[in-house]
Amino acid sequence: MEESRCIASDVCFPEKPIDRVMEPLARFLHVESASGVVLLVFTAAALVLANSNFSAPFLAFWKTPLGLTAGSIEFRYPLKHWINDGLMAIFFFVVGLEVKREIVVGELRDLRLAALPIAAALGGMLAPAMIYLYFQWGAAGQGGWGIPMATDIAFVVGCLALLGPRVPRSLRILLLSLAIADDIGAILVIAIGYTSELRLLSLAWGFAGIGLVIVLTRLGVRSRLVYVVAGAGIWLGFHESGVHATIAGVILGLLTPARPLVGRRLLTKFTEALGDFLQGDSWQDPRQRRRMMLSVRRAAREAVSPLERVETVLHPWVSFVIMPLFAFANAGVPIQLSGFSDPLAVAVMAGLGMGKPIGIFLFSWLAVRFGLARLPEGITWGLLSAGGVLAGIGFTMSLFIAGLALGDGMIEAAKIGILAGSIICALIGVTLLRWLLAKASVKGEVPL
Repeated sequence: MEESRCIASDVCFPEKPIDRVMEPLARFLHVESASGVVLLVFTAAALVLANSNFSAPFLAFWKTPLGLTAGSIEFRYPLKHWINDGLMAIFFFVVGLEVKREIVVGELRDLRLAALPIAAALGGMLAPAMIYLYFQWGAAGQGGWGIPMATDIAFVVGCLALLGPRVPRSLRILLLSLAIADDIGAILVIAIGYTSELRLLSLAWGFAGIGLVIVLTRLGVRSRLVYVVAGAGIWLGFHESGVHATIAGVILGLLTPARPLVGRRLLTKFTEALGDFLQGDSWQDPRQRRRMMLSVRRAAREAVSPLERVETVLHPWVSFVIMPLFAFANAGVPIQLSGFSDPLAVAVMAGLGMGKPIGIFLFSWLAVRFGLARLPEGITWGLLSAGGVLAGIGFTMSLFIAGLALGDGMIEAAKIGILAGSIICALIGVTLLRWLLAKASVKGEVPL
């Protein structure tokens, strides 16, 4: 989707009629804030349908059983289960790719640079969980402590986009890095906190598949089909083991090679050899021409790491199909005014609205105070606090954890708390950031 027709101002592929449609679409799909808009539209649609005359058929639709039956073996689950455990495994696979990229070549590769977002993420997970438990300790919803711990980066990026280029780049990078570190914490919470029982034989099957993927990677196998089949086997093993199946996606993302096989020097030699070939008589020989083109195509392909190549292909699908579909299936909840005063909803709102900004600010201040980190250039404590409020937009991951942690009798109250808390954090965070940026811009303090 990201392919360009031109590699230089005067070197372009011939234009085809379909390019006039696909190029604007490709540009739209790679605007990060656009995914937040699409996610918001599907969330609003789910809420409208869940509170309309179509509520009953809409909510019942997601319980439609789908699957396979072969003799005594039955593999059938509700449609919602396939979305939450199947499609979301692809979402977590992309999360794993993003974590691997940040650790290998991104902001988390250097502990000195990573100290602040890691400290902020740690505070942004512990404080919300503690505030939630303060409200729910000993109650039926106590197990939902992981719900307010997550940050939905798609909505955070969308909110930052509303403020335009006035937002310092350092703040964007900090929040993105914080969200990646936050994702690591959420993955651990799901794997450790919400695994009720283990079926060791199935788990062994999953780990055997992981071992196979490691061996295939070391051998240099590049076939997508092989890895898709292996990944499906690993997913099935985890799904049947009691460990949530989406963890398989994270592990596969972390195993994806982040370095290209062909470096710039070797690629240069390939292009020089191609230039010599084009100038000679061998171009007229179909067999030699085909062999040379296949070699150059492979060199060009291997000059991009598998991680970057797969992430580029999957990211638009996750942002514009999987996450909106997940929101459409999970955000629909009948809303009544009494629901906002439900103790569980209040606990979630307090965790997101109070715990996130308090934890992020406090742990960041402690990290700076003890010399473990420093504030990036262009970020004040006020801007960090406003960013902490925006990080209280939990939504996607919060809904996901709520589905794991709570039963049907409590899930609606949790959804109301997630929606209300996320909306409050978005409104306050954007308003506070707008005010601080306007104030600092007048004084000339914030670099644009």
